[in-house]
Amino acid sequence: MQRLLGTETEFGIIARDPSATDPVANSIQCIGYYPALPAPHAIWDYENENPLLDVRGFEVEGERERPGPDYNRMLNKLLANGGRLYVDGAHPEYATPECTNPREVVAYERAGERIAAECLRAMARVQGSERFLLYKNNSDGKGNSYGYHENYMVARSVPFERLVRVLMPFFVSRLIYAGAGKVGAENQTQATPFQISQRADFFECLVDLNTMVKRPIVNTRDEPHTDASKYRRLHVIVGDANMAELSTYLKVGTLAIVLEMLEAGVEFPSIDLDDPVRAIKDVSRDVEMTASIKRADGRPITAIEIQRAYLKTAMDFYACQNVSLITKDVLVRWEDVLDRLEKDPMLLDRELDWVAKRQMMLSYIDRKGCGWDDPRVQMMDLQYHDVRPEKGLYYTLERSNRIERLVQDGEIARAEQNPPTGTRAYFRGQCLKRFPKEVYAASWTSVLFDIGNTTIKRIPLLDPLRGNEALTRELLDSCATAQALLAKLTA
Repeated sequence: MQRLLGTETEFGIIARDPSATDPVANSIQCIGYYPALPAPHAIWDYENENPLLDVRGFEVEGERERPGPDYNRMLNKLLANGGRLYVDGAHPEYATPECTNPREVVAYERAGERIAAECLRAMARVQGSERFLLYKNNSDGKGNSYGYHENYMVARSVPFERLVRVLMPFFVSRLIYAGAGKVGAENQTQATPFQISQRADFFECLVDLNTMVKRPIVNTRDEPHTDASKYRRLHVIVGDANMAELSTYLKVGTLAIVLEMLEAGVEFPSIDLDDPVRAIKDVSRDVEMTASIKRADGRPITAIEIQRAYLKTAMDFYACQNVSLITKDVLVRWEDVLDRLEKDPMLLDRELDWVAKRQMMLSYIDRKGCGWDDPRVQMMDLQYHDVRPEKGLYYTLERSNRIERLVQDGEIARAEQNPPTGTRAYFRGQCLKRFPKEVYAASWTSVLFDIGNTTIKRIPLLDPLRGNEALTRELLDSCATAQALLAKLTA
């Protein structure tokens, strides 16, 4: 599965000090304490970024971000693993480096949780107390939602209209294994004691560029971070931030499979939904997996049936091909999860976030004789996502071996300090480690060097599958200085 993949996680932030009312300043302070930066002075290069470009062929009016160098350094931390820690809006955010398979995404996303937790620990060591709390979730319970975004490199030859048509029912139905679970409802939606997804209540239209208001199920941002004539970056904002590794793995892996089939020209079953915006909220409330949603022709269909249609298409597609081990594993787990969801969702309390969280809360409600509206239950919803290993309820499940793992702690530790070997993230991360004083800036598509001759030298990394270990390690090993590296590259 050689497809460029990555995720971005905005962490919820709470200040313990009631006087710390500026969330931007709080977020800047929080990421500023991360101690393991290879090149603290390096800035983020915004040159080739434009989030205002719409895939439908126009640019939305607005100001592009261009902070000065000092503020840039406060907002952005370039990581040794090739990823990025930064402040976006009013939240600390972590972007994984470019990965090539869903298992790698799991490891690097888990590394982001460790990085967030280390920021809090480092701050507490210096200041003597924890000033902030960070949560890997999507809602503050007060009507505000913050993002978790997935990114997939897709051939531009696939018409965007076809992407929308195929992905709309897929996005609406994949909540059943990708939801993080949530107590109650928000955004003036139908009341419910518990629902599958944290984000579902906040989607209000089908297709648009917005990510913070009137959120669409399919986002139209056209910011490819690669050769725009060949590829687009599918910017997916409809997913939850997961703690459970299998939920992340299936969320990313199944969509990567669907995109591979789209690029191959596979015909998908026609599943047009009558009202996808309403349907995604209905699916989120269907914790028993018994309800149906209405298709455009009036016929009913369940979320499991929709997912089975995509799974069958994938099984048929791969039947006569040599399939990678990870693709085969995603297919097997996809089918197993759908089978068990159909039999009894609670059979998946060791695998899926929303089921594990719901089981934990049902047990508490039964012991205490309380209801879903009890503040202690609502606090459990938040505490499940606490990034502090000693406090987060998800990590309690891990320690007691009550949740399934896909990656080991050693892999996560390596992912925090080392970039993936199969993408340009390897070159970016190695340059930061080997030449920390000379790296002036970096972005997804370039590394910039300042070797003291008044001219900043830019090394382009437009092809995301070049700059990998196989192509650049020998070159990097042969260069003791950044000047030597630049000389070889320009020669």
